[in-house]
Amino acid sequence: MAMNIKKGDMVVRLSGDGGKDRDLTTHQGKVIATLPKENKVVVEGMNMVTCHVKPRRQGEEGGIMKREAAIYACKVQVVCPKCGKPTRVGHKVEGGKKTRVCKKCGAEL
Repeated sequence: MAMNIKKGDMVVRLSGDGGKDRDLTTHQGKVIATLPKENKVVVEGMNMVTCHVKPRRQGEEGGIMKREAAIYACKVQVVCPKCGKPTRVGHKVEGGKKTRVCKKCGAEL
């Protein structure tokens, strides 16, 4: 199944996140990477995991680092840049070119 989310999109988390407050602003983030084969996305500031990093070269520091892990694309929804609301993605074909549009206000994504 095709993913409607692309790199650079602003998305909002729909479910999960370990019982944190349900304010939409804390659950928003920018898509860093998409993994279409796994149907997952990596979102900035979401699903943070701890990684134990070993120093690879002399002088380089190791330690415990935080980084983003992939989450399923069905758990996030695209935020329309015009109306600012989470929305489903529609498609419109004009002049042989397919574009993504907001289902709520009709603006191009």
